[in-house]
Amino acid sequence: MIELPEAINLAKQMRETVRGKTVSAVYPPSSPHKFCWFNHEPEEYQALLAGHTVTGAAGFGIFSELEFDGGVRLCFNDGVNPRFIRKEEVRPKKYQLLLEFTDGSAIVFTVAMYGSISCHSGDYDNEYYRKSIESISPLTEEFDEGYFKELLASVKPAMSVKAFLATEQRMPGLGNGCLQDILFQAGIHPKRKVSSLSDCEKNVLWAQVKTVLQTMTEQGGRDTEKDLFGNPGGYQTLMSKNTWASGCPACGGEIVKENYLGGAVYYCPSCQKMEEEKR
Repeated sequence: MIELPEAINLAKQMRETVRGKTVSAVYPPSSPHKFCWFNHEPEEYQALLAGHTVTGAAGFGIFSELEFDGGVRLCFNDGVNPRFIRKEEVRPKKYQLLLEFTDGSAIVFTVAMYGSISCHSGDYDNEYYRKSIESISPLTEEFDEGYFKELLASVKPAMSVKAFLATEQRMPGLGNGCLQDILFQAGIHPKRKVSSLSDCEKNVLWAQVKTVLQTMTEQGGRDTEKDLFGNPGGYQTLMSKNTWASGCPACGGEIVKENYLGGAVYYCPSCQKMEEEKR
């Protein structure tokens, strides 16, 4: 699933790869998906995009967005997988949208579980899209300790740290994937209540949110996710489906994997205790 590091890197790759290309055709789903949502009928995307030239791309929150001349935009969110297809490459038979350029290359969009692909002119009124753009990004200077503590104070004390980090897009683009390494590096159990965090732990958590997300972004996204060319990201996750069977990278102990709040969590019960250790 696309989170902030992947959204930013997909946008960078699209700028480098398709900026200046002109859309020749847009193909609607070859394999309809009931959990892939469009803000127009997919067949209408041809009239909306054909003849327009890519001028740029942006990544923010859980969205990446292609920008075209005339103010037209095509955005997709965390559940969508875009792939660049060269002219000489075989195109996949199943997709939810295919954007073909005049030079014969294309971008193919597929959805595994759920996702949205929306065409608009700056008037896309979607709650998560607006939050992704308008909320303060963890990668900016504005996301300082004071702002982070304001976010902590705004939630119910009984809320778990995982829920605080991953729900409501309080920190745009931070989801269940990225939070695993953040919590491991901070030494905080995902089920800890927000009210149980000491001031020191809050400072450490804020610092790790910024540091881990920045590192993931600089290294091209996580190795659990694919980039525009189908390659895994360069950031090697510490707590993920790729690593949990190998043991804790810090103490060598067993990593626990369990379902919690709608997704898997990975943690080391020795390094991430349910209570703060007294020193």
